[in-house]
Amino acid sequence: MTGPVLTTERLELWRPVASDHADLSAMMQSEVTRRFLGSWEPTPADMHARLLRNAGSWSLYGYGTFMVRERGQSTIVGNCGVFHSWRGLGDDFDDRPEAGWIFAADKAGQGYAGEVMEAALAWFDAEHGPRRTVCMIDPANAPSIRLAERFGYVPLRDTEFAGEPIRLFERRG
Repeated sequence: MTGPVLTTERLELWRPVASDHADLSAMMQSEVTRRFLGSWEPTPADMHARLLRNAGSWSLYGYGTFMVRERGQSTIVGNCGVFHSWRGLGDDFDDRPEAGWIFAADKAGQGYAGEVMEAALAWFDAEHGPRRTVCMIDPANAPSIRLAERFGYVPLRDTEFAGEPIRLFERRG
């Protein structure tokens, strides 16, 4: 595994590696974990594609999402950070660094997403300079909207992605 490896008070973050596939897949099987990610059921192939997208962002752009585990533990409990996206949502969103956070359902509400994103955004800003980033959130996901606002994200517009309503946000550098 090549850097960076970040640690917070309770968590360890690292770049995705091939051996993360099984844990990532297991975490994403829970409908509660996916409740704000649209109506899809992940297959092993979907999870492999997600892992490759995350690793590819690191390879092509020098940043991407981190795999997350509790310190001293081995199981992945989250997938968070800033990755490069191109989702077909328009010039104001596509081809930009995109922030995102997903945690296992049993870890929700413990402040982990805020802890990880504070570290991930600080690392991103230090390594790549403060620059505009975007994120997309289900309008019904009030905790994620509050978290985005905490880090300076402001609403850009409402739209749909894969037939589901989403709200786009931006954070100026």
